[in-house]
Amino acid sequence: MGQETSWNKPSKPTFWRDPRLYQIVSLSTLLLYGLVFLHFDIPSWQIVITIGTTLLTQYAGTRYFHVPSFDPKSALISSLSLCLLLRTNDLTVAALAAAIAILSKFAVRWRDKHVFNPTNLALVVMLSFGLGWISPGQWGQVAWFGFLIACLGSLVVTRVARADVTLAFLTFYVGLLFAHALWLGDPLTIPLHQIESGALLIFSFFMISDPKTTPDSRTGRIVFALFVALAALYVQLHFFKPNGPLWGLIACSPLVPLLDRMFPGTRYDWAKPTTGKSPLMNPLYGSPIPVLTKEVI
Repeated sequence: MGQETSWNKPSKPTFWRDPRLYQIVSLSTLLLYGLVFLHFDIPSWQIVITIGTTLLTQYAGTRYFHVPSFDPKSALISSLSLCLLLRTNDLTVAALAAAIAILSKFAVRWRDKHVFNPTNLALVVMLSFGLGWISPGQWGQVAWFGFLIACLGSLVVTRVARADVTLAFLTFYVGLLFAHALWLGDPLTIPLHQIESGALLIFSFFMISDPKTTPDSRTGRIVFALFVALAALYVQLHFFKPNGPLWGLIACSPLVPLLDRMFPGTRYDWAKPTTGKSPLMNPLYGSPIPVLTKEVI
C-alpha cells in the first residue's frame, strides 16, 4: 500500500454522500422482501453467519494490514449479495464464502487495487467446487421490476459515477442475447426470460460496477464491459453453463490493470465519486502523476 503524505491525505467520506449506503439499503430491502413475502429458501442462521463472518474478516484484515480505520460498508454489500444469491445446505460453506470474499480484497491486489470483485470471486469458487448453487429466478416478476427500479434509482442518487459500466454491460449483453435469438429464429420470449433474473441485476448494479475492481477511466470501463459480456455469452451459449456473467467477470478481471495502463484515469474515491477523467500527466515521463494515499479498503 502507498504511504500517506501530509500534502495528500485520504479524504474522509461524508456519511450521506457515500454511494455504498444506497446499495446497502437496496440489497437489505430486497432481502427482507424476499424473506417475508417470497419465502426465500435461506435459513436465518445462514444470514447471521454470512454477515457476521464478513464483518469479522473485514475487521481482522483492517488490523492485520494496518488500514487506518474499520469501514463495514463494503463488507455489508458483499454479505447481502451472498445472502441473496448463494444457496447451500452447509453453514460452514456460507462462512467460507464470506471469508473468501473479504480476504480477497486484502490478499489479491495489484498496485493497491483489488483484482477481483469479492462477491463474484466467492460465488465462482463455491460453484467450481460444487459447494453451493445460485437461484436466479426466485423473486418473481413483481419483485424483479421493483428491484430494477430501485437499482436505476441508485444510479441517480449516487451521481452515476459508475453508471457507464453498468449500462454498457447491459446494452452489450442484452443486445447480443436478442441478436443471437433473431439469428437462430428463436422466439424473443427466450431472451426476455433470460434477462428477467435478479442475479443479473445484482451482477450489473453491484458487481461489475464496483469502482474498486473496474478500470479507472470511462473508456476502459466500456471496453471492459464489452469483454465481460462476450465472455459471459461464450460460457453461456458455448458451454451451456448458467450464470454466464459471473464466469465472464472472473475471467476478464485480470485485464483491468492492462486497461488502466492503456486508458489511464483517476483512482476512485468513495468520498468524491467521479467518472475517472484522466489525471495530470508527468511532463518528464508522459505518465500519470501518482497519488500517494493509504486507501481504506
